Amino acid sequence: MRTVTASEAKQGLAGVIEMAASEPVVIRRQKRDVAVVMSMREYERLVRLNVAEFQRFCDAVGASAQAAGLSEEKLAELLADD
Repeated sequence: MRTVTASEAKQGLAGVIEMAASEPVVIRRQKRDVAVVMSMREYERLVRLNVAEFQRFCDAVGASAQAAGLSEEKLAELLADD
């Protein structure tokens, strides 16, 4: 992963974009990492990975709730405004 300063990124944005095509580029300001520039392909891969992980989590929670006896009807009762 490459690292550039915020000033370098500002002055050479085209170069940062070009570098990001092959690997993420970290932008630093005052000795702190403040941003990452990455290719759209890498960004989309990370989004798909996060969505898939969230779906697995939801499936596990749903299975656990069902095993504990929670049904759609009981859930509706719990969520109903009384």
